[in-house]
Amino acid sequence: MIWSLFICAALVVLDQITKFCAVSFLKPVESVTLAQGILDLTYVENRGMAFGFLQGARWLFVGLTLLILVGIAIYYVRLPRGPKYRKVRFALILISSGAAGNLIDRFRNGFVVDFFHVRFVDFPVFNIADSYVVVGTIFFALIMIFLNWEDEKPVV
Repeated sequence: MIWSLFICAALVVLDQITKFCAVSFLKPVESVTLAQGILDLTYVENRGMAFGFLQGARWLFVGLTLLILVGIAIYYVRLPRGPKYRKVRFALILISSGAAGNLIDRFRNGFVVDFFHVRFVDFPVFNIADSYVVVGTIFFALIMIFLNWEDEKPVV
């Protein structure tokens, strides 16, 4: 459990460092091209949810995020010990780290700092915390689908 908290904290710190760098170096110039037509670093203050959905509902997002984090913590603690559940735990750590990173932004700034802008698919601007949540959620879903549950009941 201690290692999980350490990993989660390290991921949140990495996210916060990148956002600090975005505010310090990117905000004044707004955008920097890393690979023409592929990837830009573009400073965006996202006051909404994913893809800017529900702009200005800061406290709704804070409340939902806190509920999700509590739910993940309860699920995490109830998971049986053993190597079979390491992947599940890792997915939950990723999701929690991303949620916590963006939650810190919402509390501190009232918005989330986004800065990765993938140009070749015209994807919305995102940050490292968003990546944690997306990768962790996809990984969690795949684990839930393909993990052999015959030996044990899934934790609900």
